[in-house]
Amino acid sequence: MSQRKLHDLFSPQSIAVIGASNRSLRSGNVVMKNLMSAGFNGPVMPVTPKYKAVLGVLAYPSIEKLPIRPDLAILCVNAARLPEQIEKLGQFGCKTAIITAGVLDSAEDENELKVLEQLRMFAQRYGMRILGPNSLGIMLPNIGLNASFAHTYCRSGKIAFVSQSAAVCTTVLDWANNKGIGFSSFISLGDALDIDFGELLDYLSRDPKTQVIMLYIDSVKDTQRFMSAARAASRNKAILVIKSGRSRLGAQAAALHTGGPVGNDAVYDAAFKRAGMLRVNDLHELFAAVETLTYANPLKGERLAIISNGGGPAVLAVDALLERGGKLAQFSSATLAHLAKVLPVGWSGQNPLDIIGDADPSRYAKALDIVASSGEADALLLMYAPSALAGAEATATALIEVIKQDSRARRLNILTNWMGEKTAYPGRLAFSEAGIPSYRTPEGAVGAFMHMVEFRRNQKLLSETPSTMDEPIFDPDGSAKAVLHQALEQQKMVLETHDAKQLLQAYGLQTIDTWLVPNVEEAVRCADDIGYPVALKIQSPDILHKSDVHGVSLNINNRQELAIAAESMLARVKQAFPSARMEGMILQRMALTAGAQELRVAVITDPVFGPAIFLGEGGSEWDETKDAAVALPPLNMSLARYLVISALKTQKIRDRKLPNGLKMEALCTMLTRLSNLIIDCPEIARLDLNPVLAAGDSIILLDVNMRLQNAEQPSVQRLAIRPYPKELEEYCQIKSGTRVLLRPILPEDEPNHLAFDSSLSEEDRYKRYFGARGQMTHEEMALLTQIDYAREMAFIAVDEQACDNRAILGVVRASIDPDNLEAEFAMAVRSDLQGQGIGKQLLQKLIRYYQSTGTQTLSGITMMQNRGMAGLAKHLGFRVKFELEEGVIEMHLDLQSESDNKPE
Repeated sequence: MSQRKLHDLFSPQSIAVIGASNRSLRSGNVVMKNLMSAGFNGPVMPVTPKYKAVLGVLAYPSIEKLPIRPDLAILCVNAARLPEQIEKLGQFGCKTAIITAGVLDSAEDENELKVLEQLRMFAQRYGMRILGPNSLGIMLPNIGLNASFAHTYCRSGKIAFVSQSAAVCTTVLDWANNKGIGFSSFISLGDALDIDFGELLDYLSRDPKTQVIMLYIDSVKDTQRFMSAARAASRNKAILVIKSGRSRLGAQAAALHTGGPVGNDAVYDAAFKRAGMLRVNDLHELFAAVETLTYANPLKGERLAIISNGGGPAVLAVDALLERGGKLAQFSSATLAHLAKVLPVGWSGQNPLDIIGDADPSRYAKALDIVASSGEADALLLMYAPSALAGAEATATALIEVIKQDSRARRLNILTNWMGEKTAYPGRLAFSEAGIPSYRTPEGAVGAFMHMVEFRRNQKLLSETPSTMDEPIFDPDGSAKAVLHQALEQQKMVLETHDAKQLLQAYGLQTIDTWLVPNVEEAVRCADDIGYPVALKIQSPDILHKSDVHGVSLNINNRQELAIAAESMLARVKQAFPSARMEGMILQRMALTAGAQELRVAVITDPVFGPAIFLGEGGSEWDETKDAAVALPPLNMSLARYLVISALKTQKIRDRKLPNGLKMEALCTMLTRLSNLIIDCPEIARLDLNPVLAAGDSIILLDVNMRLQNAEQPSVQRLAIRPYPKELEEYCQIKSGTRVLLRPILPEDEPNHLAFDSSLSEEDRYKRYFGARGQMTHEEMALLTQIDYAREMAFIAVDEQACDNRAILGVVRASIDPDNLEAEFAMAVRSDLQGQGIGKQLLQKLIRYYQSTGTQTLSGITMMQNRGMAGLAKHLGFRVKFELEEGVIEMHLDLQSESDNKPE
């Protein structure tokens, strides 16, 4: 559906209320009152056959009798009447509707079409956009629109709030009005039959009135759209999200509430982090995070300084900070000496700065000035416990004036914690009105600071340049993946280590040689031949979850241990799985893995986000939601490193300091190659690697359990994030005879792309950027190299024989609008290689790509001096227009028209 059609939702000029009523406490009455009282300037047209007027406004008996086509219709009728009313609105030309009623899937018409199906059918037929069903409505205070049946209105501000729950909407409204916090948009999504989170994120990310986006999510339906929109929006706006259903029962309840699928909460968490969003656990945290991110400057670092008039509360703050992984600022001896000169004897002498209970505003101000001027802290928490010697409000008012006048203090992120209730509240209120975040408790203040820290870390993850690794080992001739096809043809839906060995090794994943033996006697004889220590496991197609309790025994050192382990394991397996078919035993030689650390890695297909990679430690009782860190593929070395660090920080894995234990680069390489395997093989439904033995540079998959499925959709469609499109790589030859690789850009290309950009002549840079500009920053280069392949494309021409800083010869890039209607391109070729046909090859490739994706138009703008670009565009079929007044050349190509000239 088109983003352009959301215009009528956010900027309606006329509104119809279907089912308007004069009876109080009816939704049609409340909606009318809200519309009339908020100050909407356009006509409001009640539609009802029961009244001649509603609230003094002339009413119309039916939709057909309306004098004009409404831009927006609000339906306040019961579910059974909705399809008929939506069809009439569509026929009348209305393009946007809000449905307040809830709709049950069981409600069917005489043709046995469910209400929801009918609504969807009519919306598609007439090109209508629907907000709801079960929507509270929408508020846009900047234009005086309250198209809702909420109990109160919202103030104007810079926060956009989108919620699936109407009850959460009303709760947030009450809190925000009490805090004096306003909104640019306040949207109740309801059951999201049509308009969903992804589309609203796309719209709000472009809304100049919105600074922060808040989301309350029960479930996500269009996962790829959601992830693409969230990743794009979070690059320039803070996105806070609260997700219900952290427990399994809660997730099931949330699914019943919205009709969405039940997803794994740990996977949701990984998705939010990958998209650069900040997740909070409850409404209290959400309110605190909003207040912090609304008022605060972007955090430059993570060092927190604390100034308090009491030691106990300051210690509570430090404990909370360290428990959440925060950093306490460390002051130099020179800074501490400066502080000692202005603070009384008995002060703490270190951070946190306890400036004693009789501290007055001037003492706070002196300490604040020294901390701000030291450059040794990035944020400052001012704490106050009630004191008879210095009033809460007076101290707050004095510090507000100090902060306003001290430019160095304003560079810090300042938070305040005025503890207490009756005496402290006026102080907190004064800070809030001054735009300085204030909190009731030390833990609340530190939690708000850590929201800023976590948001900063998530943002860094979006722009971190991954290290390069050896070219991933794929399956060039498809022989390894033939193992999967053969197994599926034979209805063999579970592959063990020896079955999957060829496929795993094709992707650079190391296994150990295995021997299948029929019984205990043969196992002992085989182990004598291959040498000890060995691992032993049961081979059975009926045991899908291997564990140390049932089917695996490691580090067997001699014949006696082997015989005992085998008999014991068979007995346990028969007891646990009485009907299991035994196909024999598998031996593996363990000599190469002495001193290794045991890990567990699993790939589980989540019903919402598709395949997800779980990293933890092995064990008989393993709950992937609680015992593993999670990441979504595709992974590169940087994202894999983030997954490992996350697992270590949360103690999902522990560095046991074994002789040949964890080595970051080796583990990340294995995870990246595992990601490549999952991307290429949609036939893999689940993969359990338990254990994975980490021994320095060697990562060995000791036991593999691979469950298969008949792949019904391509790999790209089952992944939440589109992977690198390797299929778009191709070679060409330029005029000099050099063989050049044309391929999509990668995040790892950042250093070489910076070298390419810097190599352009001043004239070419002027033409490319429409003016003089300096060298690109890391953040700017990250935006150019870490692209979302679902939203934009950049092709580079690479000379694989050249040294790194000369490898990139040219680049063409284009981004599309969310509706895939138009792509806007830009191109540059290395200054010393122009005239070699590189630009033509790149632009032709871009044209072919966007033709294949169904994009309607490719357009570009260049400076009047760049006649060469205009000539190339005209040669390739673009309509070229010289805008003399603006000094630019416009280029447009209709990609889907048969009559247009096609690229040669």
